[in-house]
Amino acid sequence: MTRAGRNRTITLTESETSYYEKDLTHVSGPVGVQAVENKILNQDIFEILAFLPLNFVDLLILDPPYNLNKTFKSTSFKKKRITEYGEWFESRLVGLLPKLKNTATVYVCCDWYSSTAIHLVLEKYLKVRNRITWEREKGRGARKNWKNASEDIWFATVCDDYVFNVEDVKLKRRVLAPYTDTNGNPKDWENTSHGQFRLTHPSNLWNDITVPFWSMPENTDHPTQKSEKLLAKLILASTNENDFIFAPFMGVGSTVVTAKKLNRRFLGVEIERQYCLLAAKRLELAEPNSTIQGYRTGVFWERNALAVQKRKTKNKKPGVLAKMT
Repeated sequence: MTRAGRNRTITLTESETSYYEKDLTHVSGPVGVQAVENKILNQDIFEILAFLPLNFVDLLILDPPYNLNKTFKSTSFKKKRITEYGEWFESRLVGLLPKLKNTATVYVCCDWYSSTAIHLVLEKYLKVRNRITWEREKGRGARKNWKNASEDIWFATVCDDYVFNVEDVKLKRRVLAPYTDTNGNPKDWENTSHGQFRLTHPSNLWNDITVPFWSMPENTDHPTQKSEKLLAKLILASTNENDFIFAPFMGVGSTVVTAKKLNRRFLGVEIERQYCLLAAKRLELAEPNSTIQGYRTGVFWERNALAVQKRKTKNKKPGVLAKMT
């Protein structure tokens, strides 16, 4: 396939395919945490689940197949009736629960159609805290329905003792109504040479996420890839450094790559070999470059805000953008 010059999609050459084989791990019997720490397992999660240690996970991020007809390389998923999908998800979830610490958090990604089923299953076993809805700016229109432009992420915990670092996930937004106090000073916002910005508390409605596309350096050909910015919000909110993150439906590794960039331990499990190899390449690319698009100097920025900043500072001295926060 010939790609456009500015296309930054991550692919694998034949030599890279052989090279990254060394980074894939298999387990064939019970293992301890150290044996699977910062590893990629190219296996069926439900064939090896009994081999994994108990109570080792601080954060479980589930991105299972949505209830859609979808093909993933050599495997495919067929749409089910909503009750059947709930039963399918529940049969997977119950095996994962013993792997969680008592203070663990669980996030489950889903589409609108399966969201209700996910909620009902989670409520049986965990404490459901919230539902995040995030805007997908991509997608085709529909002639006889509303365009599907959002996805859900359910937030649940094992108990009432859990991590939530609200200060780490505030969003920097442009100020539309710059109120001032009686002395004319900014009220809860910052006036900079690049514009007026305010740090806002994170809500359960996200409209600052960009779905990976061809000009983004994290993009792959995976049909349902999540962005590193989205995963960074979940990881920073619900873990501390060195905590352990588990991604049983790893895909091309967005969760494990983001975990590595944020100094967390991880385990990713994925049945598709090609996706595992892409994840291994992405982990290596993260060694010298831990940047996350849309997240800079410890702050999440609303969509396109950093692009505006870069245009404004194009003719200024290097380092101005880095110092603006």
